[in-house]
Amino acid sequence: MLLQAVSRPELGDILIEESLFAIGRNEHPFATYDKEIVAELSRRHARVFWEGRELYVADLGSKNGTSVNGVAVGEKPAALRDGDEVCFGGVLSYRVRLVARAKKVQRVGTLLSLTLTPERDDLLLEPVVIASFPFLISKIDDVIARYKSAYPHQVNYISRRHAHIFLKGGAPFIEDLGSTNGTFVGGTRLDEHAVELHDGDIVAFGGSHFVYRVSLQHEAEVEAEPTLTGFTPPVAAAEDDPGNPDRTMFIAAPDSFLDIFCISPSPQPDEVNDEAAQAGSPVPRVRRERSRTVLFVRELGRAFAGGERGTVKRMLRWGLPVVALLVAVALGFYRAGSAERELAHLVAAGDFARAAAVADAYLASDPDDAALQALGTEALLKAKLPEWVGSLQVHAFGRAAALVADMKAQAAHNADAQPLLAEVEWVGELERFVVERGGVDAPIRIYADEERIGTLLQRWHADSRARQRALARVAAHVPQFRDVHAEVLTHLRRLESDESVYLAAIERLNAAIAVELDAGRADTLSALLDDYAGKYPRLAGLDAVREDLRQFVELDRALQARRLEPLIALLGKLHFSTPPFRQHLEKLGETRLPSAEVVRQYAAADQAWRDGRGEEALAGLQQISAGPWAEVAAAELARKKTVLQQFGALQQARGGKGYDERLLAFHAALDESEDVYFIRATEADVDAYRDQALARANGLLTRAATSWRQYRSAGGIGGEQRLESGISGRFRSQARLLAEAQSAARQGARIHEMLKTDMGEQAAAVQAEIDAEAELQRQSLQELHRVLEPGLLKAKLALIGGQSDEERKSP
Repeated sequence: MLLQAVSRPELGDILIEESLFAIGRNEHPFATYDKEIVAELSRRHARVFWEGRELYVADLGSKNGTSVNGVAVGEKPAALRDGDEVCFGGVLSYRVRLVARAKKVQRVGTLLSLTLTPERDDLLLEPVVIASFPFLISKIDDVIARYKSAYPHQVNYISRRHAHIFLKGGAPFIEDLGSTNGTFVGGTRLDEHAVELHDGDIVAFGGSHFVYRVSLQHEAEVEAEPTLTGFTPPVAAAEDDPGNPDRTMFIAAPDSFLDIFCISPSPQPDEVNDEAAQAGSPVPRVRRERSRTVLFVRELGRAFAGGERGTVKRMLRWGLPVVALLVAVALGFYRAGSAERELAHLVAAGDFARAAAVADAYLASDPDDAALQALGTEALLKAKLPEWVGSLQVHAFGRAAALVADMKAQAAHNADAQPLLAEVEWVGELERFVVERGGVDAPIRIYADEERIGTLLQRWHADSRARQRALARVAAHVPQFRDVHAEVLTHLRRLESDESVYLAAIERLNAAIAVELDAGRADTLSALLDDYAGKYPRLAGLDAVREDLRQFVELDRALQARRLEPLIALLGKLHFSTPPFRQHLEKLGETRLPSAEVVRQYAAADQAWRDGRGEEALAGLQQISAGPWAEVAAAELARKKTVLQQFGALQQARGGKGYDERLLAFHAALDESEDVYFIRATEADVDAYRDQALARANGLLTRAATSWRQYRSAGGIGGEQRLESGISGRFRSQARLLAEAQSAARQGARIHEMLKTDMGEQAAAVQAEIDAEAELQRQSLQELHRVLEPGLLKAKLALIGGQSDEERKSP
């Protein structure tokens, strides 16, 4: 950001390269200007800062105010845009210019984290790891607020907006935010300036209670681009302290400059700490707190000392019972802290399993004790998590899950531990998924992996900041978890990449399949699948989609043929394994497929027909008298009646003159898939007339070849004949020749097949040409269904006949 001087151009422009820039008469560069120029600026006047990708200015309650484009900045920060005019104190105006700069590269020595280690062990304060900046010190934040029940006054010495730690030039700085009781570095109270923090500095907030030693952890490996993986905390100074090796560590979450500089009135004033109220006084010498009993007696002595003798006598006469009561209460408080001391002793001794059990037992009766919760969490993780890490590393995921369940049971009353255990459980699930599918670089299995990836990432994205904080806290307690933590973050980034590329591609593919199937364009999907296979090489499982597409095309053809027997037989074999085709099959079931009742009725009739119970079969078909398939059933009923009548007449003519011809004609006209009973019933007689049957078959094939030659020599059926608004003589004669050729060829071929004889390559080639032409003419006519009147189209299709026996179809 560049501030171009408007009101005083001679002062020059100000280039701001940091995320936070201080405006004040004692801040650089304003401190270098003449005093009369900056006289209207306050010492802590305003702050300019970046939040995400947005630029803001916040007024810090200055005397003469801050404005943007003439509008005063109130309690909340105001956004700055390129070209805005910002004015400080009503006298110094600047034009805002946003300029690009080169991307920064993370280099050796970059600050990774800052740890605040309590100077006093007896207060049971937790170390604080700050891995992301800025960070606000506030009595309402969990870092301080967790001690409110144990130290209410000391917590109230901290302001709601007390101080904040931020980065400037890659180094940590601390700034007091006008707190009531001050912020101290090295015993010196901060004024309006931010100061840099160094390794070993002592900082205190509001007095001598919240006093910490600063330790800085820097990058010590190789130069690398910054990543978004967050932070895996190093061993904190508290853990290196031999006097307290197992102290709990609190992982602090980053705050927002918007919250830090949003000046809102406090609901109640801060409590004044007398020891920090003296101007310029250093932080009082840190000393160990005496026991509660000693403090109580000391305060009691102060109350009785220095008074009038008569007053003392009266106090002794009337105050002794009260004193005794107060002593009892003090002893009660002392005993109340025994649970915390016992747990601390067990943790310090390394008896983590027992400490975890004792903590849960105490928490069963006092579930809101924050100190007990923290100690119980620490003990439980140190007792069980190393074994969990070992199980995860050898891929014993069942054992790891059982350990998490056991930890949850042992922490049934610990509200602090349960969220951490939930994150550990999530880590186990993610690692199990990654390992079982062959690693993060394994193919993405369509309709198998995307739901699991989505579920895992959804849980993380629901509150990634809280989850990162929880995982970092677990790693702080159990060093063995750090490698797992780092690996999980790596796997998480890869899954996020797969989500943005492959899961998005699968979603688009599903949508495209649904659109094409609904539009009746299934034939376009094969090319689409080939395209996806080329673009997304790690997308596995497309073969299953192709198989479902093949089955669907077969189903679609059966529906177009409008024949119940092959359709129902196909429905019994269909098995769609992919969701888009299963969903479309459900749609077809509601609109185009025969109902379950129709399928049942037809199956019963078909079985009766195959068993030779003709009359029963006819009665069953007559039951299908309503619905979209009633006409198809009626046509099937008529055909079966004809076959049954012909079979009866054939039996009566058996042995008579012309029986052989009638027999072969009947046998050749049978449907080999439906009329199996009648084929078997006449098979013996057909074998007896084998020679005559072969002669008839060859005669039929000769007749088919003759009709085919006549059809071709006349030029076939062209597009103008198909488009005719009526049926011309030419169309009728050509259609008759084609239908006769196909019928004769098929009958001759069927006789050869029945007799298990070879019809010859030439005859087979002629039949293939006839079938291809008949199929072409049928498809060409069907493509004209929007042009030709339905009755005319049906009549033309009936004249052509063909493989599907169009003369037996309903429209």
